[in-house]
Amino acid sequence: MKAFILAAGRGERMRPLTDHTPKPLLMVRGKPLIEWHLEKLSVAGVREVVVNLGWLGERLRAALGDGSRFDLRITYSEEGWPALETGGGLHRALPHLGDAPFLLVNGDVFTDLPFAPLLARGLAGGALAHLVLVPNPVQHPRGDFALVDGQVVDAEPRLTYSGIAVLHPQLFAGCAAGAFPLAPLLQRAMVAGRVSGERHEGLWSDVGTPERLQALQS
Repeated sequence: MKAFILAAGRGERMRPLTDHTPKPLLMVRGKPLIEWHLEKLSVAGVREVVVNLGWLGERLRAALGDGSRFDLRITYSEEGWPALETGGGLHRALPHLGDAPFLLVNGDVFTDLPFAPLLARGLAGGALAHLVLVPNPVQHPRGDFALVDGQVVDAEPRLTYSGIAVLHPQLFAGCAAGAFPLAPLLQRAMVAGRVSGERHEGLWSDVGTPERLQALQS
């Protein structure tokens, strides 16, 4: 299974740290945030990774290269600036991802979630997506979706979408090129009963502010 890392965003709430450094290259516990993902993907057995580039994308490309030092092959999906939002960025990258399900990882989260079980699980029963949900953090108390008997639904009580998922390219059927969010596509698939999920109780952080970044350093 291939993997896709979302890395094109501006990181407005992280300014001024992201004025000259792309958010995925911010240091967490001694190494750039995105390198934690790349190393875990490699350990899990992934060999091909697609990274989308937007804000300061040339710096990400220079830092990661072809991925060989992680025992990976990295392909870049160029978006330019402004970037295309999550859905639009994924849609643009589909030619690099192929026709099979792929692992999606948001480049600005930090987690101890192992990727190997997700790769082994894949998608079953006609699902178009499998989402990893986490307990609601302080900054997002209302959550996003509910998890009921292994299915993700639009109900209460809600959990927070972690930014980690397995997606099928067919989720984007009928989409046109351009900027658009991912959430409406997931909600459409939920209505059709085609989104499964799981809950992760371990370490997870949306590294969205300097304060959250600092909290991870200890």
